[in-house]
Amino acid sequence: MIPKNWLALVSLLIILLLSSQVVVASGAIDSTKSIVIQSVTLKGNDRTRDRIILREMTLHVGDTVRLTDLPSRIAWDQRNINNTNLFVTVDVATALTTPTDSTELARLDLTIVMKERWYLIAYPVFDLADRNFNEWWYDRGRDLRRTIYGGRLSYRNVTGTNDRLQIEIIRGFLQRTVLSYSKPYIDRAQKLGLRVDLAYLTNNEIPYRTNADKWVYVKSEQTLRERMYVGMTLTHRRGLYHYHTLDTRYNRNTIGDTVALLNPDYFLDGRTMQKYLSMSYSYRYDRRDNVVYPLQGTLFSGIVSASGLLPGDNFHFLEASASITRYWPLGKNFYAAANLRGRTTWPNRQPYFNLRGLGSSAEMVRGYDLYVIDGQQSVTWRNSLRYQLFNVRKELNWLHIRQFNTLPIAAYITTFADAGYVSSTVAEQYQSKLANRLLFGTGLSLDVVTFYNMVFRFTGTINAQGKTGFFFNLSQEL
Repeated sequence: MIPKNWLALVSLLIILLLSSQVVVASGAIDSTKSIVIQSVTLKGNDRTRDRIILREMTLHVGDTVRLTDLPSRIAWDQRNINNTNLFVTVDVATALTTPTDSTELARLDLTIVMKERWYLIAYPVFDLADRNFNEWWYDRGRDLRRTIYGGRLSYRNVTGTNDRLQIEIIRGFLQRTVLSYSKPYIDRAQKLGLRVDLAYLTNNEIPYRTNADKWVYVKSEQTLRERMYVGMTLTHRRGLYHYHTLDTRYNRNTIGDTVALLNPDYFLDGRTMQKYLSMSYSYRYDRRDNVVYPLQGTLFSGIVSASGLLPGDNFHFLEASASITRYWPLGKNFYAAANLRGRTTWPNRQPYFNLRGLGSSAEMVRGYDLYVIDGQQSVTWRNSLRYQLFNVRKELNWLHIRQFNTLPIAAYITTFADAGYVSSTVAEQYQSKLANRLLFGTGLSLDVVTFYNMVFRFTGTINAQGKTGFFFNLSQEL
């Protein structure tokens, strides 16, 4: 028989795992028994409405939960709230009260303490127009004329419901004007959301073809490409981790005669205009501990899209893709991640403008950062092993703006090994050396993660062709 004082000590240790601020009214609780959530108190959400936060939680007033399950349930609720990207910090405090009557269940009070972000960010833009910093640095001669400038407004949580208004006016190497508004929930059940986008883009210099897996540009004093689209997106969120999206978009693209002469396949058959209505359905299961730099959880996504739905459309296209990523904590500050992704498109004869293999977007095999590999089908397999150097939160007491005076910062050493393949019927036409062959890249990176979703990566790589490289990347979601 276990002595009562030992039982009390074990129970107290279990309770302490729940939070750094636990108050026990009296006695000890058997960790195998259940408790009742008596209250949920929210603090610090001055703008954000309570229902937006409570929507992210699995624990609600009146719920009965096993005491042994509480630490993981509280941890996931904390992560879910943090993943709204509305708060700089999210902390959870608990108070457990034991009953005086042995027939009653213990009661738990939850307190969620948050520090909201600065939601209105209006700032000047000075950026590179190329695919990434590394292409500009290595292939474009660090030409400052290949920059864009302007202004960007990101107003998040406009009405306290995690909605967002974005306005962007960009000039320089390209001209871009974008207006979008999104509201994650437009119904009382907080399941349906809506987004509207409007964009107008022009270029005087564009890549008109690929040669040996590198873009070849043409430049003119006149506008060489003009793009316009208007889109409406309807979202449905089932539960906490299931997202369904239906996107409808009308596109109108035009190019100058010079581009059509240099590459008649740019829009196919020497056309200078492309207009079509597209519709896509996507599904995402997202249960990651952190959407910016996940260390634990699962992410699955799939999409099916069709273009050319109107009788007058001159572009017809089908696409299907799927991706699954798994993240594991291995213990002792080690973490692993693996991703498998595949994409296929129809028909095989496609306009050059719409060819997407690897490299033209964020999808790539690391080690091939400087290459664009065109094709109709692609598959990638990416693997990472991370070691956490540190993960701290600094309070900058000398900075009196509360949205900025808490600085979370973490650093990781990551080793990786990627493989990929691009199937292409135009490899010979564009003298590709990398399409229709196995791609492999490996290397080491230093990843620095800090506030407002900024991730800095310094990466050294070597690929299957023996090419080495040192690359820098910055990702951020406002």
